[in-house]
Amino acid sequence: MKIIAQLAVIGLVSASLVGCANMNTQQRNTAAGVAVGGVAGHLIGGNTGATLGGAALGGVIGSQVR
Repeated sequence: MKIIAQLAVIGLVSASLVGCANMNTQQRNTAAGVAVGGVAGHLIGGNTGATLGGAALGGVIGSQVR
C-alpha cells in the first residue's frame, strides 16, 4: 500500500508541472530540480528530512543550470 501512495504522489506532482507552461527556462529547471531532488532524497534517506534536503539541493542546482 505504501508504494501505491508514493506512486500517486509522484503522479500528482508530475501532473502539476503541466501548469508550468508559461514559466521561463530557469523557473522550469528549478521546479524540475525540486521534484527530482525530492524523489532522490526520499529514495536515499527514506525520511522527511532527506526528502526536504534533496528538494532544496535539487532546486538550487536546477536554478543554476542554463
